[in-house]
Amino acid sequence: MSASPRHRPSGLAFALASALAFGGSGVFARPLLDAGMDSLHVTWLRLAGAALLLLPVALAHWRLLRRRPLLILAYGVFPMAGVQALYFAAITRIPVAIALLIEFLGPVLVLLWLRVVRRTRVSPAAVVGVILALAGLGLLLQVWTGTGLDPVGVALALGAAATQAAYFLLSDRMGSDTSPVAVIAFGSLTAALLLGVLARPWDLPWEMLAQNLHLGALPLPGWVIALWLGLVCTALAYATGVAAVRRLSPQVAGGVGYLEVVTAIILSWILLGEVLTPLQALGAAVIVAGAFIAQTAVPSTAPDTEPGTRARTGDPART
Repeated sequence: MSASPRHRPSGLAFALASALAFGGSGVFARPLLDAGMDSLHVTWLRLAGAALLLLPVALAHWRLLRRRPLLILAYGVFPMAGVQALYFAAITRIPVAIALLIEFLGPVLVLLWLRVVRRTRVSPAAVVGVILALAGLGLLLQVWTGTGLDPVGVALALGAAATQAAYFLLSDRMGSDTSPVAVIAFGSLTAALLLGVLARPWDLPWEMLAQNLHLGALPLPGWVIALWLGLVCTALAYATGVAAVRRLSPQVAGGVGYLEVVTAIILSWILLGEVLTPLQALGAAVIVAGAFIAQTAVPSTAPDTEPGTRARTGDPART
């Protein structure tokens, strides 16, 4: 698939739309979680909705299922099912913004994988990025106080970061003849099927979708929230992310994508009343700076990968 010509204004608009759409996923999931719906059920609803919306794309690229079955399976397991399930499980125990910030350590884990496992040389800038991200994490968790955050929630968010790192590594192996939107479509289908075994959607409290749930002080029907998660926070977010990277360089699109964290912090503050302490806010800024430096320093490891392919499937943290 040939790349679209660079067009900065529309590319920036797409990147901003993608960051805003992704940034609201945790906030919009909270009403369902707070009402008692299991995090696996919420994850399955989001992925099943996205899979249904992206089904025409999958049908149009059905040959990809035969050509790259392992890639599709891996995308379904790690970036789609893994990131979403672990992130939603994390926000049942720790604030939305903090869970997302921890997940943004994914690029740092990629660098550690390349250096420790693959024995790949990394640049000094990458080392600076890792140090900044880890220092920011220490500030965010306030480790000198013994951390008042739920340790299980932190562990789940770190798991989301690890599966996000797998997303980067898988994207780096995607050839230039592979449509990233098709991979996302098949990945959503695969994830919905796999999670269906664990989530048991027939046991899902469907009646909750007919009830009014509260997004902060705003009452919304449960089905509207579920539709928003599948349509806006997943299908639209991925599609606009791909469009952004095709019109911008991966570094520029990735940089705009970090507005996802800002979106999550602002929305969780306004709608959920979750506020970071001044030290946590400083830690958030240091994590974003370090993760961004680490992301831009990640080398491409696939020699046959078209420039920009590694980031085509969206911006850094696809929660």
